[in-house]
Amino acid sequence: MSELLIKQQTFSRLVPSLIIHAHVLGFEVTLGDCFRDPRVHGKFGEKSSYSHRNSAHKLKLAIDLNLHKDGVYCTGTEAHRCLGAFWKERHPDNRWGGDFTKPDGNHYSHFYRGYV
Repeated sequence: MSELLIKQQTFSRLVPSLIIHAHVLGFEVTLGDCFRDPRVHGKFGEKSSYSHRNSAHKLKLAIDLNLHKDGVYCTGTEAHRCLGAFWKERHPDNRWGGDFTKPDGNHYSHFYRGYV
């Protein structure tokens, strides 16, 4: 079994707890990008559309979650802070986009060979 496949399986097992915890925190959740199709976003290492050329989404190791509170879409990174902390505690390879130099609060990923 490949290292990437093992990472993808681990990530897939962890995501449901993230969504459930968002509900525990009082949020409703809709799903954003998970897999970015190379026909639209370019192959891994290529830049096309809005996607980063080395996006973990292209490796099936990232998901964007959209949070809603009391019927209002939470657009800022701050709304994701508690959920980001929870995510990082679940596994040492989990990363949260709110920690990025250019914050991306709704981004939750699993580290693989330098890609988040």
